[in-house]
Amino acid sequence: MRPLELLRQRPPPSPKMASPSRSPTTIQYRGSQNSGKKASNPSLPSFADLPLSLIEIIMSYLILEDNIRASAACKSWLEAAVTVRVVEKHPWLMCFPKRGNMFELRDPLQWKLYTLNLPELANSTVCYSRDGWLLMRKSRSTIVFFFNPFSRELINLPKCELAFGEIAFSCPPTSDKCMLLALKFVPQHLVTIISTCHPGATKWITEDFHTEYFTTFCMESNIVYRNDRFYCFNAGGSLYNFEPSSRTWSYICADDLICPYIYHSQQYEWKEKSVVLVEKKGELYVIFTCGNEKPMVYKLFSLEWKEMDSSTVDGLTFFVSFYNSEVRTNLPWMRNNVYFSRFGYNRKRCVFYSFDESRFSPRKEWQNWVDLCPPQSVWIDPPKNVLDIL
Repeated sequence: MRPLELLRQRPPPSPKMASPSRSPTTIQYRGSQNSGKKASNPSLPSFADLPLSLIEIIMSYLILEDNIRASAACKSWLEAAVTVRVVEKHPWLMCFPKRGNMFELRDPLQWKLYTLNLPELANSTVCYSRDGWLLMRKSRSTIVFFFNPFSRELINLPKCELAFGEIAFSCPPTSDKCMLLALKFVPQHLVTIISTCHPGATKWITEDFHTEYFTTFCMESNIVYRNDRFYCFNAGGSLYNFEPSSRTWSYICADDLICPYIYHSQQYEWKEKSVVLVEKKGELYVIFTCGNEKPMVYKLFSLEWKEMDSSTVDGLTFFVSFYNSEVRTNLPWMRNNVYFSRFGYNRKRCVFYSFDESRFSPRKEWQNWVDLCPPQSVWIDPPKNVLDIL
């Protein structure tokens, strides 16, 4: 029998509120108040009711694969996932003719060929490319200039007197922060000659910098720009950088990268080798090629180079050419590959190496670096409306 005070606190339900039976969803069990209620009672909050701005923040931390999976949960999650989803665009291959003004543009994924008539580039050779711009040099001349093949914009530069080995620029020449760097290694004199310039300048500034070559000097890589500095890698294992603001040239005290293609000379001495430096959101990668051997990829972790393989390359796609290099993340149908700036002999697709399949495609005995990356081609970033331009 209940105490009187409890009966007074709990009056009997009115006939209007009475129910012949209790629904199982209205029964609350101690310790399980959240189990199963949200699905059966629409008045209760759910993850779908979170503010869209909060869902977008959560989605922004997911990699592309997880973003796609989460977008299948509900309509609000789909909207947030698509809003923050960033699918990177792959570069196109631009091929320069031996003569004439008809230039080829090829989409390495769609295998389509487009042509551009560019008389502005007559008697010129390409030196570098990034952000949709070309850095060109007149043949047998000191004249260098920027050119955008999609907008046809041309920006002249002062004559560059340095017979440089490598040259690069930091960002589009339309930016006030654009800086150019040309360098020439002279190891026999322990000197590196560096020239810098920027759009609008009247001359290049050239200086000699003493360089201690800590390892046997081999071929140098291309130049990349990272965190306000230019970087260049020596195939002997050394990483150098130049800071334009202070005009300092220094050696990075990272562990020397000992690549077997360079140091096991007896096994690989008859095969042509090359080294490529790649930058992606502040991360540095080095790629060694050696004939038809697999490309060896290394990533810099806290001043230590670590080799990457099919299990650690983690969806990256590398694009390398004679003059520049690019890397993208999670490209559909192109993951875990190294693409070279050469189309196969059927002229339908680029030559690439697959880390998943551990082979080149097409299969061939690639002996020379210029076979994989001929000097007449370069990777270039097309604009979003490229098909409207062509």
